Amino acid sequence: MMQQLRLCGSGGQGVITAAIILAEAAIMENKESVQSQSYGPEARGGASKAEVIISEQFIYHPKVVKPDVVLALTQQAADRYSSDLCGNGILIIDEDLVPESPIHPSIVKVPLTRLAVEELGKDLFTNIVALGLLVKVTGVVSFETIQKAVAKRVPKATIEKNMKALQIGYDSIK
Repeated sequence: MMQQLRLCGSGGQGVITAAIILAEAAIMENKESVQSQSYGPEARGGASKAEVIISEQFIYHPKVVKPDVVLALTQQAADRYSSDLCGNGILIIDEDLVPESPIHPSIVKVPLTRLAVEELGKDLFTNIVALGLLVKVTGVVSFETIQKAVAKRVPKATIEKNMKALQIGYDSIK
């Protein structure tokens, strides 16, 4: 089992943090994991992409070649980073921020940012809502492990809200 995942959006949305947390969760489950990232020169608002490979076996090539899953939080990210998604892969989009989803056979549309704002009061938690959804869709790590990884990485004062954000994302689809 090897999963190649790409999380993308714009700077400030937390996709890099979400990818780091996901990679750490995989390591907690004794899986192999590689995480990489790239972003534009702008601190906020520029293109942002993070990739994670998770495998039961040694990872020989640390670069995502053909992602199994692409999570896109903006239209620009969906347009730019989903074209090489494998044929049976899954495209996950924030349906409010990606109104023109690329054509792909398997698309999961959830209003991730809206859920974060309506349920938690801030779009700051969008990345963790998305992480909960990503874990539900892929099963790449267990929900319990991603909870531990998030709690380990976020500021202590925000753990409760981040746990709620994870649950909201996980429960956002059946």
